[in-house]
Amino acid sequence: MTPRILIIEDEPDLARGLAMNLTAEGYRVDAETRGDAGLERALRDRPDLVLLDVMLPGMSGFDVCRGLRQRGFEAPIIMLTARAEETDRVVGLEIGADDYVTKPFGIRELLARVRVRLRRRAANAADDVVRFGDVEIDFDRHDATRAGRPVELTGKELEVLRLLTRHRGRVVSREQLLDEVWGYEHYPTTRTVDNHILRLRQKLEPNPSDPKFILSIYGEGYKFVG
Repeated sequence: MTPRILIIEDEPDLARGLAMNLTAEGYRVDAETRGDAGLERALRDRPDLVLLDVMLPGMSGFDVCRGLRQRGFEAPIIMLTARAEETDRVVGLEIGADDYVTKPFGIRELLARVRVRLRRRAANAADDVVRFGDVEIDFDRHDATRAGRPVELTGKELEVLRLLTRHRGRVVSREQLLDEVWGYEHYPTTRTVDNHILRLRQKLEPNPSDPKFILSIYGEGYKFVG
């Protein structure tokens, strides 16, 4: 099936140029110029990837991203912005964005990032159920239960857990987690990973202060056992 991409961008020339290039690459492309309309369109149409500007009328890109993730939208989100401050990048990634491109950007670079994100999404699409202790995770359905009761996990929490369980019994470094989950080989801080691990333990471990499944390996990273 041809991947569908939603552009949420209020600059007409940029939106038009992106649409032309993405269409030429074989993607199906839709576009919205307002944040609130883009949020509704993404939740209704469920595109395979969203290109999301930060500065938008109606609702900021940050709020759109946050709203999508809170409503269980799992597809990759690449944020587009003229703001290059590190804090903006951190905020975008913390609330669920997968990548962050600063304007002006080269179209070849953006297309490459789109291909990488769609490739990773396709690789993760297979049905994958993991059970440990009284926890059951269905990554494909975005469902998690503990002792039969639903547990709410964010998209990024699920991705972190998926990567750890795929490397069951082996150490996964913070840098690898950042690279494969957030898409950055060199990220300014590893605190993002630590915060996600902390939340996963609070939701899934019998005793979060003394974890038995998601272990810290001092100076190296994390390891899933179970």
